[in-house]
Amino acid sequence: MSRDLLLREIPSISKFMESNEGEQLISEFGAGVIKFYLRSYFDRLRKEIRKGERANIPTFAKLATEIKDGLKRITSPMGRKAVNATGILLHTALGRAPYADNARDSLSVFNSYSVLQAGLEDGKRCKRDAEVEAMICELTGAEAATVINNNAEGTMLIINALASGKEAVISRGQLVEIGGSFRMPDVMEQSGAKMVEIGTTNRTHLKDYSAVVNDETGVVVHVHTSNYRVRGFAGTPNIKEICELRKKEFPNIPVIDDIGSGALISLSEFGLTDEPLIRDSILAGSDLVCFSGDKLICGPQCGIICGKKEFIEKIRKNPFARMFRVDKMTLAVMESTLVHFLNKTYKEAIPFYKMLSAKIADLEVKAAKIADVLNTVKGISIEILDGSACIGSGSIPDEHIADKILKISFESKSVSLEKITKQLRFNLPSIFARINENAIVFSMRTLLDGDDTILMQSLPALLDGEHR
Repeated sequence: MSRDLLLREIPSISKFMESNEGEQLISEFGAGVIKFYLRSYFDRLRKEIRKGERANIPTFAKLATEIKDGLKRITSPMGRKAVNATGILLHTALGRAPYADNARDSLSVFNSYSVLQAGLEDGKRCKRDAEVEAMICELTGAEAATVINNNAEGTMLIINALASGKEAVISRGQLVEIGGSFRMPDVMEQSGAKMVEIGTTNRTHLKDYSAVVNDETGVVVHVHTSNYRVRGFAGTPNIKEICELRKKEFPNIPVIDDIGSGALISLSEFGLTDEPLIRDSILAGSDLVCFSGDKLICGPQCGIICGKKEFIEKIRKNPFARMFRVDKMTLAVMESTLVHFLNKTYKEAIPFYKMLSAKIADLEVKAAKIADVLNTVKGISIEILDGSACIGSGSIPDEHIADKILKISFESKSVSLEKITKQLRFNLPSIFARINENAIVFSMRTLLDGDDTILMQSLPALLDGEHR
């Protein structure tokens, strides 16, 4: 049948909803959400036909099965769950750091009223981020702290509050671009400050700061280049050196340290190169430090600013501060996550650090269990190989950690690996793996507790010849 004829065979939304299959779905999910979903489903069906990926229109019974899976995806928690077998621990597209159990459980209170910014002592309204502030100060040695929606907002808010209409000095080598094409020069422009670039792409010296700081300087900004490294003939002063220069030459100019991922602990205990520690930046003399809450801290997406109280108070009074403030769920998850850094239980309780701590022998056992189940699938070959996983989300880009991977190859040359990985993604829950060397590979290090069971239950049918 031609593609034009196939397109005409697609039923109308109303015809499907009036069918027995449609009425059964309506009774389970409701008419409104089904009509909403069918529009996108039929659009996708048309695209597949035009690309030659569909040779026929499914029966109403088959349509109902596919549509029901899609409805579950948008109406149930399982529809939002993903199994990460990519080998990227902090996967931006998959929500970065998974929450600790107690952080997840803290969200259950929000089907009722909650203590958000009511002081228990006097019942009066107070700062909504007071608990997070106290914990951050305890962990970093900062005088004060506040929480906003993300770290890019944090940088912009700081510069706007302290240097709007004045100059902001920054090394050219630190004018980074972060995910989504957001660039540091654009962030600084929106802050209302005039950006003053110093040094060159690969080298900046302390004398470059001395040469430009003047009465019009509002802030000196230091940025950790989280997602790239410059090698060879390169160098730039670190935050401690900049703060020491400030004491001697421009003591009244605030120094800001944007350290990106925001490490509260040393990563060397996991055999990795250390990221800048927030506490070290405070000790070095930074007036304000800003960083992400959803990377190495493993909390919700947010940005945190900490440092000297006088500057945090200026930030709190800035009009943007209310625009950028976070909601009750963000604060609840952040508080529950920080508890584990205070208790030093992050290795046991926070999934990211549990994954970093996993032993290779245990990963090999996990891979062998999955391989045993897949031995019944015809037309595939299975190998357990040494591999490596990376941190992801712009954190320590050069670093990898040893991994075990499950490599699935197919005997038939006609097998489309892209089609199979697409089917994996449309599974409930979604399964994300990688294509490498004409095979599909599954990382064991990025599997959470129970994910191996999901793979053992789902992969035999998804990899079976009938579904390719």
